[in-house]
Parts: sequence; structure tokens; C-alpha cells
Amino acid sequence: MCNGSTNVRIAGYMEHIHKQENEVIVAHCPDYKNVVKSPIMSTDKSLINALLKQEEAEVEIIIQKIKEKISSAGLNCRLLRLTGDAGNAIVKTAENEKADCVVTGTRGLGTVRRTLLGSVSDYIIHHSHVPVLVCGHKK
Repeated sequence: MCNGSTNVRIAGYMEHIHKQENEVIVAHCPDYKNVVKSPIMSTDKSLINALLKQEEAEVEIIIQKIKEKISSAGLNCRLLRLTGDAGNAIVKTAENEKADCVVTGTRGLGTVRRTLLGSVSDYIIHHSHVPVLVCGHKK
């Protein structure tokens, strides 16, 4: 099961784990925190709807890019769109799908930001019941 859409995750999976008979499940969990935490959240419903539509349009672009990358990599793959807290949703999906491992990436958060904000990959590492491969960006 792969978390995210970047070439880093797909390349990491292809290099370290992939076997022709594998089925890959790519999970994408949109992050609507910017809309939800907005100070206008409780004041202007039309603006909130516009923000949600904008976020949804961006999610559709991301999903299309994921599909293109999967197709170009030639993977036997399913794409799942998850909801809720990304880390928790990915761990639960991996469990429900009986995944053999989870492949995730890092966004390059520094130690302080990661400690204060947490990270999806950190959550997955500490809560997954299957091995986790974390693919970092090449320096």
C-alpha cells in the first residue's frame, strides 16, 4: 500500500519491494485542515463553499497525476481516496486490505515542526501493524 503520489514513493516501492504479481493500493487522503481552521469558517458560508470547491478541484488534479504515474509505472494498482485523519485512515486501510507493507514519504519537515505538528509518516510508523518503508527525497 502506497501513501501519496510523488515519484519518490513509487520509485522507492519499485526499487525495494515490487514484484510483478503484486497488487499496489495507492491511498490519497485529502487534507482540508486549511479550510476547517480558517478564521472565516463560521462566518461566510458562500466563501467556505468556494474554498471547499477549490480544494476539491486541487484534489482531482492530484488524483489525475497519481493515475498517470501509476499507468506509466505499469503497476497492477487500485487507487483509494480516503477521508479523515490521513495517518489513521492509512493504518486502518492497510489493516482492512490486509496489506503486506505501507510505503510512505516524507515532506522534509524539520525536527521541531514534526514534533509540534506531527507527521503522517511518523504516525504510520508508530501505529502500523505491518512493515513501513519511508522514502525520503534525494539530497
